[in-house]
Amino acid sequence: MSQSGAVRRSEPADIRATLNYLFRTERKPYTYTFAPPPGVPERYGEVNTVPGIVIRDGRVENPSLDEQGFQIQPHATAVTDFYDERQIADVYYPEIEQLLKSATGAEKIVIFDHTIRSVPKFQAGVKGMREPVRRVHNDYTAASGRRRVRDHLDPAEAEERLRHRFLEVNVWRPITGPLEDAPLALCDARTIRDEDLIASDLIYPDKVGETYSVSYNPEHRWYYFPKMRTDEAVLIKCFDSDEGAKARFTAHTAFDDPATPPHPLPRESIEVRALAFLPPL
Repeated sequence: MSQSGAVRRSEPADIRATLNYLFRTERKPYTYTFAPPPGVPERYGEVNTVPGIVIRDGRVENPSLDEQGFQIQPHATAVTDFYDERQIADVYYPEIEQLLKSATGAEKIVIFDHTIRSVPKFQAGVKGMREPVRRVHNDYTAASGRRRVRDHLDPAEAEERLRHRFLEVNVWRPITGPLEDAPLALCDARTIRDEDLIASDLIYPDKVGETYSVSYNPEHRWYYFPKMRTDEAVLIKCFDSDEGAKARFTAHTAFDDPATPPHPLPRESIEVRALAFLPPL
């Protein structure tokens, strides 16, 4: 895989911030993606709020998909309105497909969904808008990562693809910038132990998915990319089928940056989720 093309900064902007983990309990955590039944909480999980965590300036160390599990890329887009679903499908998805082929060396990319997070539109009640997730998590587990292939390919191709290495990569970018509010913190995947990962249900109207919540480990090494621009994207490897890979699961979370100005530009961002099938060895 290629190294990122990030521009290094001469002065690091390391900070300390509070991150929200979960405590491990006997009960499996869950989150509803829609209004739950009457009397049922929207989510369950005992939050462990950990202050004073060092979050390093990723522009200085220039992390990569192969090593840390994430990287930043310069990436201009022809999209003029990220709230136009036609532009997303006709313009942005093909752009992301080419970006991921170049970054991973994949022979096939399957983009299967995207999420737009807009604080002002969510607060205004606009349908389909979501808030930033301020809890440490990874989008797939060892089980659900493989299940995604069967969800999005026909059965014969899915079984063949599952015999070879594939990745699930999120491509995240701010759609207004520079990013000042609720930036994204990313954990060096090499510092995450199996026992830190807590399988959690993600409940949809028609199915139950599975993600990882994360328990606190002082060995976790965190990064962010200060003041991200709209012509930059972060690639996050959320699953790697290769059990020997240095980076398999890349935990991440939005957080409150203590350097945020008093009246920041509200967070608006898009994340695209894709399967990247590497050529058979």
